[in-house]
Amino acid sequence: MNKKLLIIGHVWPEPRSSAAGSRMMQLINAFQKEEYEIIFASACAKSDNAFDLSEIGIVQANIEMNHSSFDHFVKSFNPDVVLFDRFMTEEQFGWRVAEQCPDALRILDTEDLHCLRKGRQQAFKDGKTFNSSYLFNDFSKREMASIYRCDLSLIISEVEMDILKKEFKMPPDLLLYLPFQLDLISNQEISRLPNVEDRQHFVTIGNFLHEPNYNSILYLKETIWPLIREKLPHAQLHIYGAYASQKVNQLHHEKSGFLIKGFATDVNEVMAKSKVCLAPLRFGAGLKGKLVDAMKNGTPCVMTSIAAEGMFGDLEPNGFVVDAPDLIAENAVLLYENNSIWREKQHHGFKVLNQRFNKLNFHDGFFNDIHHTIRHLKAHRQTNFTGQMLQHHLLQSTKYMSKWIEEKHKEN
Repeated sequence: MNKKLLIIGHVWPEPRSSAAGSRMMQLINAFQKEEYEIIFASACAKSDNAFDLSEIGIVQANIEMNHSSFDHFVKSFNPDVVLFDRFMTEEQFGWRVAEQCPDALRILDTEDLHCLRKGRQQAFKDGKTFNSSYLFNDFSKREMASIYRCDLSLIISEVEMDILKKEFKMPPDLLLYLPFQLDLISNQEISRLPNVEDRQHFVTIGNFLHEPNYNSILYLKETIWPLIREKLPHAQLHIYGAYASQKVNQLHHEKSGFLIKGFATDVNEVMAKSKVCLAPLRFGAGLKGKLVDAMKNGTPCVMTSIAAEGMFGDLEPNGFVVDAPDLIAENAVLLYENNSIWREKQHHGFKVLNQRFNKLNFHDGFFNDIHHTIRHLKAHRQTNFTGQMLQHHLLQSTKYMSKWIEEKHKEN
């Protein structure tokens, strides 16, 4: 009998729009390889960019928040594993899963640590240096509670693993390091990529709804791009991303070569034609999908330390990691003009992907941990008293708030 997986999504996966969407597709593919029967359920409306999961044999289910219909739905499917794609999803549906399917393994995919991203963003707004007072915010209280209530949590970055263990004293047996899971890049694939002489222009890409991405575009527009154009007066910066609003589109400026291109139908085609990728993120968390896209397509990057965090380990980056705007511009011009350095940095990128994010290095360990935890689930939960305590609290507060909301809806 096939094992069953229920994924409860805050949103439907959009692999062409965000790193989070790509990450979810990687997880789905991994569970399919292990022959899990999978249902993906979400209360969110689908956008035009959502991937049609039925194309790969995944059942798609619409569910309602604060509605007992979910109880019947989850109990009838009776999953072996339930995966929540963000802590907010676990807050909403976790107690119902625990009530209806107490023996199901509950996994949280954190995507990135929201509390870290929100804390860094607030420190940036305040013009202050990020420290623990910004890390221990209201998001961290909710996020850590969700990690404790789940049996395993998937952490995408080694940096975030360290933060959870050192700053939050999180028990290591609740955490599982699982970064991007990518296919090996072969020499044959590399040979098919455009040479440096056949590329032109700078590029940056990212979902515009994601505040770190929008902020980096402003940073480029107001500070960095003018410095680059002083040295390269004919260069262009092509800016791609999903959900470009009016405030994004109004940054478009033909005369200065600052071009808002909007949604990229094929990110690989866009990236492979470009010469240098710029990623001047000033706050954020997790791993950056734009850097993976750049490395896959042999496009060296100039990035801030926030953008580079967790990506390279002990390996050389696929470009330059600098934070001062004048150094970002200086190294961007250097990469653009020096083909020898460009090729060296490109080579580093292929090495990083193949050594650090090869899915074959993680697949067996991931499922060994899952199946071991399932076999010893009672003992695993008994050692997590904090999780039991928080589960008890959740069943007394969130549960009855949800039931109250459901009754209010009936009155209307």
